[in-house]
Amino acid sequence: MNSKIELGIWTSEKLQPHHLERLAIVYVRQSTLQQVVNHQESTRLQYGLVHRAETLGWNRKRVLTIDDDLGKSGSSAEGRVGFQRLVTEVGLNHVGLILGIEMSRLARSSKDWHQLLEICALFGTLIADLDGIYDPSQYNDRLLLGLKGTMSEAELHILKQRLVQGKHAKAQRGELGFSVPIGYVRHPSGVVQFDPDEQAQQIVKLIFRKFEDLGTLHGVLRYLVTHQIQIGVRVLSGAHKGDLEWRRPTRATLQCLLKNPAYAGAYAYGRKQIDPRKKKAGRPRTGSVVQPPENWLVLIKDHHPAYIGWEQYQRNVSQLQSNRNRAKEVGVARPGTALLSGLLRCGKCGSYMMIHYPQKGHHQYVCRQEAVNYGGVLCQSLSGPCLDIYVSKQVLQALKPAALELALAATMHLEQDHLELNQLWQHRLERATFEAERAGRHYRLVEPENRLVARQLAQDWEAKLQAHQDLQQEYNRFCSQQSQSLSADEKQAIRQLAEDLPALWKAETTTQIQRKEIIRQVIQNISVNIIGKSEHAQVVIEWVGGDSTHDQITRPVAHWTQLSFYPQLCEKLEQCAEENLSTDEIIDCLHQAGFHPPKRRQTFNRQIVQTLMRRLSIGSHPVMHKRAALGENEWWLPDLAKHLEMPRVTLYHWLRRGWVKARQQSEHSRCWIVWADQAEVDRLKRYRQSPVGETLRQRWKGEVPDIAICPDGTEIPKL
Repeated sequence: MNSKIELGIWTSEKLQPHHLERLAIVYVRQSTLQQVVNHQESTRLQYGLVHRAETLGWNRKRVLTIDDDLGKSGSSAEGRVGFQRLVTEVGLNHVGLILGIEMSRLARSSKDWHQLLEICALFGTLIADLDGIYDPSQYNDRLLLGLKGTMSEAELHILKQRLVQGKHAKAQRGELGFSVPIGYVRHPSGVVQFDPDEQAQQIVKLIFRKFEDLGTLHGVLRYLVTHQIQIGVRVLSGAHKGDLEWRRPTRATLQCLLKNPAYAGAYAYGRKQIDPRKKKAGRPRTGSVVQPPENWLVLIKDHHPAYIGWEQYQRNVSQLQSNRNRAKEVGVARPGTALLSGLLRCGKCGSYMMIHYPQKGHHQYVCRQEAVNYGGVLCQSLSGPCLDIYVSKQVLQALKPAALELALAATMHLEQDHLELNQLWQHRLERATFEAERAGRHYRLVEPENRLVARQLAQDWEAKLQAHQDLQQEYNRFCSQQSQSLSADEKQAIRQLAEDLPALWKAETTTQIQRKEIIRQVIQNISVNIIGKSEHAQVVIEWVGGDSTHDQITRPVAHWTQLSFYPQLCEKLEQCAEENLSTDEIIDCLHQAGFHPPKRRQTFNRQIVQTLMRRLSIGSHPVMHKRAALGENEWWLPDLAKHLEMPRVTLYHWLRRGWVKARQQSEHSRCWIVWADQAEVDRLKRYRQSPVGETLRQRWKGEVPDIAICPDGTEIPKL
């Protein structure tokens, strides 16, 4: 067979018979859907390459047309199913020739283009365009193909640069058009103006005001739903383009509204920019990242009328950011007994302290920064109620001078809220009246003989009248449930509550969320630092406005030895015992001296004093004058528990199960005496260090006593 194949203007010695044994692929691509619709000549020319393949010697059945990438850009292989199929077929050694109208149809990226050349050179696949046939395995052809690919990529870059620069230049002047948000309309001249509908404007203003009052997006949404307030939205496309539609509020709508700088009168361009690292495979339009205002490409303030000021817009965005439930954010006030969530910092490491609920109705503030991040121990922790009570007193004391002003502000706020709701109802009634009157005019203008049209218009008129009547009834119910203005008695009640802030704070109708919101209005930050392991803690309150309060509080601790005055307390008890004072007299002396127990209870009682004196071996303890009853290697149970460094309750637990040898006094206090020589003590220590379970029961079996009597006379029944 002749190795030279001639065909019209294409004459090449590179086309060999083994190429004809494989497929010829015609790759068809247009960059956009608009080109597919409007530039059909280019599409027909690309499909015509099938005839070229036939004239080169390929059978029509051996010519494969890949047109899966119509309407897709060649700047990347991502999302181009047709190009990926082409590369796969070449890699399987199924392709002898690739035909394209020009190299830019295959790829406009050097990465994708050279990858295709490498695979074609490896499997001996030829590439053809209108200029000729190329063999990627030959140096000259490879050099020429590489140059064509580079020029194709450069062409795309130049075109894109021209478009982007023109777009940026127009945006710099604030003339680049965009869809105006809710509450705005664009004049035919291009000027952005307020929506001419007063009700649409008022609802937008109401949303911003309620967010400033409530502080949460969900709170605003609940308010709108509760009062059946809908948002006026201009239709952007279709037959009803420009008409005002009333739609139910959604979370997404409110979030876009609060984050849009257009409501502050600012023209912003480049708020979202593409980050290549955020792109997802197969989704070339992804990777958009919201940028802070300092990184926006264009920001023109006072560009058009504003609903809010720029400072309020920044506060709204900051509030939305802080409402997120994250470790480094204050977060929104949530249900729970802890009042200082999101405000309390550790005075040692500066981290936010977490809330721990060891039991229902009680909480603790814990700093786990060291334990979580570095595997260390807890930084510090303290009981929550003591700190909450202290901060509450400080807040009430700070608000006391402004009580009257707060009462007047609350009164004005309620009246303004009532006025706005009433005005919204008036707008809805006015709109319903207009719709009914317009339907009546349409009915009256129709010819009476035209019954087909008159019947339909009559039904429409009746529906509008019924809607107006229903709305009027709803408005009447609203007026009956909610007065338009506060009466003199209601205003006086508000002033009385303001004068007695502690009573209002402790009232059952005041929720924890409301208390937290009040605290956050006046306090910016709180730090606490526990002094050693004592009951004292240093508290620093940073108030909104820059002032700070430094103080020391007393917290409950677990052990007597943690008390800073423990040595003085022991001396006082010994002194009282030497004076032969009764228990009640000792309690009075301790209270007069300013001592208190370590737990949350702030006063002594008979049981606490007697237990502490027995522990310190002070006074007439039965053990003290019954030491002579002990035999060799015998211990009083509390003494042995202390020697073993274990709780007495645990040793009682062992005794009741017969795990230790013990006898009970037959007279006086009937205290337990435990026998334990040195070997037995060592054995008990080993058991103390190991888990007490089935192994202990197997090694030691004894008779369980019927009843156990503690040294203080408490009876412990057997299990």
